[in-house]
Amino acid sequence: MGSVLRRTAHSTNVKTRADFSCALFDTRLRTVAQAFAMPMHLSSMAMAVPQAVHDTGRVLRDGDSLVFNYVPKGGVHLNDLVVLSPVFVDGELVGYVGNIAHHVDVGGMTAGSIGLAEEIFQEGLIIPPVRVERESSIDGDLHTLITSNVRSPREMFGDLRAQMGANRIGAARLTDIVQRWGAKTVADAIEEIMAATERETRRAIAALPDGECEASGQVDDDGFTDVPIRLQIRIRIEGSSICFDTTGSDPQRRSPMGATYASAFSACAFVLKCLLLPETPVNDGFYRAIELISPPGTVLHVTHPGAVAGGGELCMSFVDTIIRAFSTIVPDRVPASSKGCLGNIAFGGVDPRTREFYAFYETIGGGYGARSSDDGMDGVQTHMSNAQNAPIEVVETQYPVRIVRYELIPDSAGIGTYRGGLGIRRDYLFDHEATFSILSDRARTGPRGLFGGGDAIPARYILNPEGANARVLPSKGTTRVRPGDVVSIQTPGGGGYGPPSKRPAELIERDLRTGKMTRST
Repeated sequence: MGSVLRRTAHSTNVKTRADFSCALFDTRLRTVAQAFAMPMHLSSMAMAVPQAVHDTGRVLRDGDSLVFNYVPKGGVHLNDLVVLSPVFVDGELVGYVGNIAHHVDVGGMTAGSIGLAEEIFQEGLIIPPVRVERESSIDGDLHTLITSNVRSPREMFGDLRAQMGANRIGAARLTDIVQRWGAKTVADAIEEIMAATERETRRAIAALPDGECEASGQVDDDGFTDVPIRLQIRIRIEGSSICFDTTGSDPQRRSPMGATYASAFSACAFVLKCLLLPETPVNDGFYRAIELISPPGTVLHVTHPGAVAGGGELCMSFVDTIIRAFSTIVPDRVPASSKGCLGNIAFGGVDPRTREFYAFYETIGGGYGARSSDDGMDGVQTHMSNAQNAPIEVVETQYPVRIVRYELIPDSAGIGTYRGGLGIRRDYLFDHEATFSILSDRARTGPRGLFGGGDAIPARYILNPEGANARVLPSKGTTRVRPGDVVSIQTPGGGGYGPPSKRPAELIERDLRTGKMTRST
């Protein structure tokens, strides 16, 4: 399914960066298998799909497909559209196939749908569970409704068609399995797969020491005020059960810096899987072992109509906070804080080559936190984002922009026995008027080191960085750029691990030789 979706998508964000996930569900709408492609989607479909089918109140038939991005019922943010299709074999329902993809633009205040919204209605088109296909034919009225509300309709519906095509392949493969083995044998196998996953998950949890650990973290600001956002996590382990509790996190604000319950659950599931279960499949058995207490109306459980476009940013810091809590009980398994932000950027305007409106979106990589036995990785997506690099050549071919600098940032990592990975600088040059939106973080405080390691340097967002009129941009906001303007995004590195005095001399010499660090540090 993932191969088909990626090969047939239109936007760089889906076909090049692979910002999507695919999943299979049984007849009871439990997750049977999920491609662990984008951790932010880890539990979203598991929660959203059963609720969506329930909310339709109608029986889905062969050839039907639902589309939805309804955030309060398990979504991440409005850009993530789910397409779900039932699978029938000889008239009998045998399961569902679905996928979720981040669409570049779904309307709203700014190109890319990541503006400084105070409520979700400002962030774009809200789509409850509706049929996008009936008897394998696209609903023309729904097509018109959606494309009339987005800035790049051909690209958007091209990605949506790719999602439908991926489901057809998934349905065909599931049909092959059922026809070969029979529906009862497949259903029995699914039950055993889930049970085996639950047993393995609970066995791994039981190997941890019983008790509690906790940590607090923060996001720089909410985009409207300078007041930091507090994140709190308490983890309780008792036998083979684990509970994550976010009580004590700040109340939600009238800003896009809020995460849904599903996003917070995904962050907890991601850390648990990385620490304990790297080879265990993701299915309903895995989710059964995890409990999350996240009070409604807080920044990690935003209630309607709260805005959520910055939920990914919040969850990046939340993951580091969870890891810091675990560092007190499994210190050798955890890294120092990574770049601590997704680095959402989006821009759009009228393409001077075609005179059509366009929108572009991506997230910028940075440094991974150092580990107990090695340096952090340089210039990668971290934690909740597993999107791939958008090459300069691809971006410049498809969109009216030039990327004039794309490089690692020397000295951007926290020092330590092992240093963090380096951050990235990516500069965009425009020859036309456009809006440029940033929804990021870490401009005030860099990612934290661990066990005596140093903190990484903060992020920088600058308009015309090389000119006399260079202007520092906020980490959250929209700027109108003019011909000749350059926007520079400079992400943080990762935190260091362990005392710098214990760093082996050969590693220091290697860093100096490669230019990753300088003698001034």
